[in-house]
Amino acid sequence: MTTVGLTIGSGGLRQLHTSLAQHAPDAAITILQEAGYASGEGVYQALCGWLATHAGTEHPEELDAANFGGALSDFFASSGWGHVTVTPVGGAALALDSPDWAEAEPGAAQMPMCFFSSGMLADLMGRVSGETVAVMEVECRTRGDSICRFLSASPATLQEVYEKMTTGMSYAEALQG
Repeated sequence: MTTVGLTIGSGGLRQLHTSLAQHAPDAAITILQEAGYASGEGVYQALCGWLATHAGTEHPEELDAANFGGALSDFFASSGWGHVTVTPVGGAALALDSPDWAEAEPGAAQMPMCFFSSGMLADLMGRVSGETVAVMEVECRTRGDSICRFLSASPATLQEVYEKMTTGMSYAEALQG
């Protein structure tokens, strides 16, 4: 069976956001996250194919942390998503930061809005790590931040971070202890 790549442009993704907000506002976040998560396998396969021609391996888990971050950034940039940097945060999470992430629509909302990306990145990072991974966007260009920042960690870690954030603590403070 031949795998065929399918892409959705940033305009299509923004229209999906707009249509869901207009016609199904109570379900929009869940639908976008679930659709993103479902797309993770295809993104992983595309990454593996891209790595074969750009990094000498089809297996992202074979790359050390420094090479993986650079390869992931190059892959996303060449795919039209934007550049990312991957850095450890607080010992229990990774931050994926992007100054030009495709899903963001600068200044359009008061909260992080890259729900599709959060789902997609959770599935992708889980496949790379071989473990269950959750992703939460904590900074977003849509709400006026300079970057989109996605935290990637175990579901338990991100649940604890979320709970601490609801009490007024910053995500950075929550990850410190």
